[in-house]
Amino acid sequence: MTAPLQGIKVIDMTQVQSGPSCTQMLAWLGAEVIKIERVGTGDPTRDELLDIEGLDGLYFLQLNCNKRSIELNAKTPEGKEILTKLIEGADMFVENLHPGAADELGFSWEEVHKMNPRCIYGTIKGFNDDSPYANVKAFEPVAQCAGGAASTTGWWDGEYNVPTQSGAALGDSNTGMHLVIGLLAALLQREKTGEGCFVQQSMQDAVLNLCRIKLRDQLILEHTGVLKHLPEYPNGKFGNTVPRAGNVEGGQVLGWCYKCKGWETDPNAYVYIVLQNEAKAFAEACTALGKPEWATDPKFNTPAARNLVKEEIYKGVEEYTITKDKNEIVDVLGKAGVPCGPVLSMYEIARDESLRKCGTIVEVDQPKRGKFLTIGCPPKLSTFTPEVKAAPLLGADTNAVLKELGYSDADIAKFRADHVVCK
Repeated sequence: MTAPLQGIKVIDMTQVQSGPSCTQMLAWLGAEVIKIERVGTGDPTRDELLDIEGLDGLYFLQLNCNKRSIELNAKTPEGKEILTKLIEGADMFVENLHPGAADELGFSWEEVHKMNPRCIYGTIKGFNDDSPYANVKAFEPVAQCAGGAASTTGWWDGEYNVPTQSGAALGDSNTGMHLVIGLLAALLQREKTGEGCFVQQSMQDAVLNLCRIKLRDQLILEHTGVLKHLPEYPNGKFGNTVPRAGNVEGGQVLGWCYKCKGWETDPNAYVYIVLQNEAKAFAEACTALGKPEWATDPKFNTPAARNLVKEEIYKGVEEYTITKDKNEIVDVLGKAGVPCGPVLSMYEIARDESLRKCGTIVEVDQPKRGKFLTIGCPPKLSTFTPEVKAAPLLGADTNAVLKELGYSDADIAKFRADHVVCK
């Protein structure tokens, strides 16, 4: 049960979501993560979306478990000295400050590399250096729009035919996970070279990577003029870019989200069902759905034929689903080999015992607050199970970290008096 990153020290100068999601993953995998926070205020998310006044917000808690916290004014000479000493003993330095901020502080990649050639430098920015938007601050929706997600998400016609951002954090936590991949690769590279490298991850790139199939669709559209798997085909018109796709599956199979029993009062009484192209699989689905005649009817029994009557198929399937509970449908269709799944609300997910058993949903005991619920470590390793611990109170580890760097009680008292660290 040895932690994969045991012995790795990370200096975390990130805030809000994209950077903290990355460094929290490193902490879960066993790294020692020291979070550098602004004196007096800390990470902005400590005070955002509060459910209990006077305590750290859930936004902060769910992104900063297993870390240590030091309040530090890195703009002061003494603060710069402390941060330099931390970097000199670190394996990674990670920041997601606005463009140019780390450079202005004196902690650019070049300077950090001089301080500690073995230190890997990770940075998150909205856009790559060569982008015309390189100096633009990027938030979650900005990245989703610039990365192609918003233009291809949502309804393709009617009043709601507008670019739509996903409820998933494609711009923030997704970028953090992409940076984790780069940092771990850099760590392996250092084993061979002995030297750290610069790892930059743009939010636009991270979103675009998840939109890879939409670029595929763009190329198909340019070559053929149509996208047969999208709702517009065969009766609608296609322009010169990939339209929004509603609830289609995205590959050349029929996938759709269907109403289930109780949909009138429950906004999540829905199930997603995919009808596969293979004749045997399609026939089995037809039988399970109470439409065995579709398997032999030329109007339905080939993928090409089904593409011409998608709306009729959607209507026919919903005649089955609307009379049954979503979990009952998944049970019946799942046994018949039909790819399907219920639409689960956050209320249902928070109470899912199977997710708690495997450590995906975790209850954490937080100082001052008590227990709160969070998402645990997504990858499951056979040789290591992370213990998800509390997020640090603001500046809770300031004294301990400074003493580890060799500072005396008198030094620390002076730092406090000069507002280099917390009061």
